[in-house]
Amino acid sequence: MTKIILYGFDISPPSRAVKLTLAALQLPYEYVIVNTFKKEQNSPEYLKKNPQHTVPTLEDNGKYISDSHAISAYLVKKYGKDSSLYPSDVFQSAIVDQRLHYDSSTLFTSIWFGITKPLVLAGKTQIEKAKIAELVEAYDLLETFLASNNYIAGPDLTIADFSIVTTISALMLLLMPDSSKYPKLNAWLKRIQELPYYKEATGAGADELESLLKSTNFTIES
Repeated sequence: MTKIILYGFDISPPSRAVKLTLAALQLPYEYVIVNTFKKEQNSPEYLKKNPQHTVPTLEDNGKYISDSHAISAYLVKKYGKDSSLYPSDVFQSAIVDQRLHYDSSTLFTSIWFGITKPLVLAGKTQIEKAKIAELVEAYDLLETFLASNNYIAGPDLTIADFSIVTTISALMLLLMPDSSKYPKLNAWLKRIQELPYYKEATGAGADELESLLKSTNFTIES
């Protein structure tokens, strides 16, 4: 019998993205918390599973996969009863891949880490204007992605929505997008949050993250 173990940390948006995928696929799994604030990702045991010492990591019958985007794609390819979450059509899957890469390279790594690392790890209290400008540009692009579709990569819900919603909802704790300027983005966020499994998969971690960011007493450079 297949045994899936997810090693993650709820405060981590990528960990919650994988939890959304697992929930959408209705896959049972064991959840093992790896507290990155306590450096548990650097333990010898964990490094054997994931030499990059990141969360999340998926274990499936003794095999290990890291990076939330790769994990979600793997889960759908192996366990999905249909291909809608990760389309089999070559063009549509390429669009999903593009959105995943955009999340990985820009939204999460450049913008999210670029803003929160100084706040959480270096004790900074002010967010640079340049970083806020990057975030506004990202909101503009996401509004464009959603111009003629209900979801980030097209007419159907995909794993790209799961990855981007966890990052964007975190970024919105820093700067909320104006609903009049970004009606599509705000409508999409509401649409995803109304999924029956959304709250259970993301709620606790999102609340913890909000509390953490509030504790930094951050301000935005004027």
